[in-house]
Parts: sequence; structure tokens; C-alpha cells
Amino acid sequence: MVSKQGVMLQGTSSHVGKSVLCAALCRIFNQDGYTVAPFKAQNMALNSMVTPEGGEIGRAQGVQAEAAGVLPSVDMNPILVKPKKDMHAQVIVRGTPLADMSASEYRQDYLPRAGEVVQKSLQELRNNYQVLIIEGAGSPAEINLKDNEIANMRTAYWAGVPVLLVADIDRGGVFASLIGTLELLDPWERDLVQGFIINKFRGDLELLKPGLKYLEERTGKPVLGVVPYLFDHGIEEEDSVFLQDRASWGPEDAPLKIAVLQFPRISNFTDLNPLLSLPDTNVRLTKKGEKIGAVDAVILPGTKNTIADLDYLKEEGYEEEIIQLVEKGVHVIGICGGYQMLGKSLRDPGENENTGENREGLGLLNCSTTFFPEKATHEVEARINTREGWLGHLNGEIIKGYEIHMGHSEFLVEKEPLVHITMRSGQKVNVNDGLMAAGGRVLGTHLHDFFANRNVLVAFANALRQEKGLPLISAEDVYFRSREEVYDQSAASVREALDMDKLYKIMGLSQEEYLWS
Repeated sequence: MVSKQGVMLQGTSSHVGKSVLCAALCRIFNQDGYTVAPFKAQNMALNSMVTPEGGEIGRAQGVQAEAAGVLPSVDMNPILVKPKKDMHAQVIVRGTPLADMSASEYRQDYLPRAGEVVQKSLQELRNNYQVLIIEGAGSPAEINLKDNEIANMRTAYWAGVPVLLVADIDRGGVFASLIGTLELLDPWERDLVQGFIINKFRGDLELLKPGLKYLEERTGKPVLGVVPYLFDHGIEEEDSVFLQDRASWGPEDAPLKIAVLQFPRISNFTDLNPLLSLPDTNVRLTKKGEKIGAVDAVILPGTKNTIADLDYLKEEGYEEEIIQLVEKGVHVIGICGGYQMLGKSLRDPGENENTGENREGLGLLNCSTTFFPEKATHEVEARINTREGWLGHLNGEIIKGYEIHMGHSEFLVEKEPLVHITMRSGQKVNVNDGLMAAGGRVLGTHLHDFFANRNVLVAFANALRQEKGLPLISAEDVYFRSREEVYDQSAASVREALDMDKLYKIMGLSQEEYLWS
């Protein structure tokens, strides 16, 4: 099966909504009867996911694959760059860590040969899917980076697809950003741009029309549509940039309060999403300079650099505050890097965390973590093993999640593990993970998506509710919009906003193949 065509969305800047629009387009073309694959050549993000084979890719492409109704693969995001500290990152190629590199090493040593990897993955997708929905990175007009650029116009050229330029009108200056970006492109790049999409609109469309007319007359390129601001669209965000605009979810006066430490290198923050569905609950991000304060639970989330973010936690005074909260009976839960911080010590003998140093942890769990070059990346199935605390009544029940970590946590005393991992990447295993302490009030696990298991989420919520004298809830009281519903709703909004006839024509797809009505 040979790819018929595709389209690439590039932005006037980062965070203009490309990932969400690509997910919606993946669902639209899936609904219209095509086999669809998403693609992003190079993704710089700390929010990743694991493919069924155990490869690591950007979470946005995993979400887009799900919207397209296909399994994710490493070809959909062949290069993933995960920042570990300023100017240094782990480079993951086709799902496997290649090396830690500085920004200059990446640009000078790796990028000149990265095009071959990108083109190989593009060809693989073209051989197996009819339509490619391709996402750019940042802006194509970064003139200081264009000499080795692989994620925008070169990708469009290699893929042979037209480009639609996306701008975020909610930021202001939408016409300047579109026209300015176009002016900074080389002639061959401008020729690839076949139209514009204005995103995140929440005004009177009639007032915008004179500007749209000017834009089309000035550039000679059409506006394919003005997409409304999709409030709470439910599609998982690509990276933590959007957290800068959010402080909390849920009523501020809610009887239950959960604090989440916003580490500088917070990763896989989508672990928090299920908590946002809990009734009577406020989930607040604790940002630099803020106290945790009076809460019922504290979450230490994942991080791309556990040692660096542990240093941050201590420097900001959170270590002492967390220990005091535990003494008062507050629940503390660590996921992945957060779990490792809760242990007695962290060791980095091979400089896999870019330190080569040891650290004392918070000492709340009887385990010690050592960082190795090998990275565990697995979809997993596990059986709850503990009889302690709020999870005790779930002993023996099955949960699912995924692992992405380089640290190996070793128990320092003989103790029941939190879970037995029974499946990793489709293979049977018998691996212990996670611990509880303080009568079940302190918990740590490497399993991402821990709270996405409804039995775990309800048990946690009821533990908090019982302590506050609130009525207990059941699984039916926790509203999860299904992912299918999320994708269908976003696709419907984007389909209505775009001139689909024009999009099909730009993509070179015939009207006879236009299957929706």
C-alpha cells in the first residue's frame, strides 16, 4: 500500500496547537476511510510514551496514532530529544537512547546525519499508510537554525507534502506572525506553504474577516479556516509548556486538596490527568517559590533528571515541608522519579544523570536507586501485592501502566512490594516494584498511568474522603471521557472550522475519495 498524500502543519511558534490539530486531522481522515499515520521528525519533549515493542516516542505522536486508529511505532517520531539539564539532553533515535549530548554536539555531530533516519522512517510510513499527518517543530523561520533543520521544511520536502502554517490568535499579532514567518522563508519554502490555519479563536468571526481578506490578498495563499478555542479538549498535551498557564484545577474551596510539585524537568505530567476528574477536589501545581501549604496529599511526579530535581526540591525547602506533612498524616505519592526521591539514596556512578554524584533522598521509603545506562521502556501489566494502607483491599487486582526510567530502585529491607509486574512489552516477567510506608500514607512506584486505573483512583479518593468525613464514591462517580469521545469531538470541531474541500484539493485527494457527507 503506497501513501497517496499527506499534509504538514507548521507553526509560527511553539504552542500554537499543532499537536491537537494533527490529532483531530488523524481522526478526520480515519473517519473518511483512509489509513492514517502521524509523523514528527524531531520532537523535543519530556512527555513520552512507549510503543507496544518497547520503543520510546513523543506522547503527542502516540496520541495521534490512537486518534488515527493505528498502533504507535518508532517511525512516527524517529528522533526524540529529552532535556536533562540546561543545554544537555538525551537523544533517542527510533525508540532507543543514542547518547546524552550538549546542544552544540547535537547540532554539529548528529544533525548532519539525522536526515537519513528521518527519510527512512518517512518511507516506511509511506509504504504502509495512505495519508500522513505531519507535525512540524517550533517555527520554520528560525533563521539561526535553518542550516541543519530537519523537522520543518526539509521534512515537508522529503515527504512531498504541502504545508499549512498555523498561528495562535489568542496570543495576539496573528497576521504579523503569519506574514512575518512567510517573509523569512526561502522561495522554495514559501512555495511549499499552501495555506493558513488560525487557531484558538474566541471572538466575533465577522470582525476578523477583513483581516483574513487582507492576509489572502497580501500572500496569495488561502485561509483554510479559523478553529475555535477548544476549551478542555481532553487531548493530552505534548509538553509541559501549557502548565505555565495553569495554577490549579477544580474549585479553590474544594474540601479535598492535592498539591503537585512542578519540578523544573517535570515529565509525563499526564499521570495527573485522572486526578482532575475527582469530585470535591482541587489539584494545584506548586511552583517555584510557593509553599505546599495545607493539603490532603502531595504528588511528586516524574522527572527527566531525578538528581537535579531532588536538588531543586531541597533548595526550595520542600524536603522539610514534606517530612512535616507526613508527620501530620498527609499522603505523599511519588511516581517514577518522584518515587526514587522518596528513597534513602540515589547513586549515579556512570554519570547517567550528568552528575556522577550521590545524593541522600528524603528517606521516607526503604529503597535506594542507582542509575544505569540501560533504559527501561515497557508497557506493563501488574498485580497489586500490598495489604497495607488504602490499596490493601485491592490486593491481587490487575492494573496497567508503563515504565520509562533509567534508575533501578533496590529494596533495603525485606518488605512487600507495592506490585508484582507480570508483563513487560508483551513478555511474561516477575518483577517487584514500588513500596508503601507510614501506614500506607507514603507510596512510590515506577508505573506511569498509575491513577489511570479506575480501581486505584477510587481507592485513593475514598481514603482522602473518609479522612475528611465525606461520603465515599464509586467508579461511576468518576467521569472519564473516553479517548474515542475526545477524538471525535475535537475532529467534529476542526472539520466544521476548516474548508475540507479545499484541504482535500491541496492534498491531491480526489473528490470521489472524499467519503464523509
